[in-house]
Amino acid sequence: MILYNVTSSLDPEIAEEWVDYMLDTHMPEIMATGFFLRSQLCRLLNEEENGITYAAQFYCISVEQLEEYQRVIGPGISANLETRFPGQYVSFRTVLEVVE
Repeated sequence: MILYNVTSSLDPEIAEEWVDYMLDTHMPEIMATGFFLRSQLCRLLNEEENGITYAAQFYCISVEQLEEYQRVIGPGISANLETRFPGQYVSFRTVLEVVE
């Protein structure tokens, strides 16, 4: 199983609105694509001084499935988030293999 992790640091002033948007709109849109099996949103407890950090996590079957999502659907969905919160957050992505 593959874990696609998107870590985002955001301005505390938008935190509540950003979380609501992630849970009510953005993450459901991603899940509706059918590429992922499940998702979760986590808040980092060891915060940086100037922001709040969250990790949106999505589980899929294979790297190939993730790559197809990133090529076909990901750019449009990411653009929606950037349009909603322009310049108010920064994100980086990691891909992990779940070892059981």
